[in-house]
Amino acid sequence: MCILFIAVNQHPDYPLIIAANRDEFHARLTQTSHFWADYPDMLAGKDLQAGGTWLGINRIGNFSALTNIRAPSLERFDAQTRGELVVQALHNKSSWEAHTAHLSDTAQNYNGFNLVYGHWQQLHVFNSHTSEHHLLTDGVYGLSNAQLNTPWPKTQQGVTALNQLCQQELPLSVDALFAILTDTTKAQDEHLPDTGIAKPWEKLLSSVFIQSPDYGTRCSTVITVDQQQHLTWQERSYDSSGDITSTQQFDFDIK
Repeated sequence: MCILFIAVNQHPDYPLIIAANRDEFHARLTQTSHFWADYPDMLAGKDLQAGGTWLGINRIGNFSALTNIRAPSLERFDAQTRGELVVQALHNKSSWEAHTAHLSDTAQNYNGFNLVYGHWQQLHVFNSHTSEHHLLTDGVYGLSNAQLNTPWPKTQQGVTALNQLCQQELPLSVDALFAILTDTTKAQDEHLPDTGIAKPWEKLLSSVFIQSPDYGTRCSTVITVDQQQHLTWQERSYDSSGDITSTQQFDFDIK
């Protein structure tokens, strides 16, 4: 997962709105979102190479999502797969405070990550490079491959668009949420972040929706929870041309 936009108590009908893109190499084998056979209450896609996931939720309302921190000079080849962090969070049996402490104690086992985790009514964000922890109170948030609400152009762009959408006196438009996630606008050169990768890659990765023959946005996911705790999960998967290859939708009441 490479970018998430989260609105907490900003829309009168939906106390939680999550819009997220997963960016990955197109050659990496992936299974679209489904309820896992070995974890039948967990809804998530699956990375068939390493076995983990990038985003998921379960029927009692525990949610988790992962973004990688872009820091190529710190990458290790012997690190554990970050996708297992989402699965662990969704099956946390202790307090969320204890889970935060566990993340702090084990962060060095993984390459850099941000993890969103918790019950849908009280989400947390942990950054493995700084060991900083934030509780997501009321507001709109953007999380990409740096710290929470780092003012990268695409993060600011999505936060602004989601905030505006929540303030409209109209029923929430799922297509408008997907429009936020499929914006291909790239940052101007003078506004590109400097994360240690080549400038052509910085440019390619500077849009919310990334498209190239080898690497790009593989899927977009929109999750809403309404006032009656009814959850709707909608997902669109894409090929290297940016065309939709499949759609998934799941609805259930949180227990």
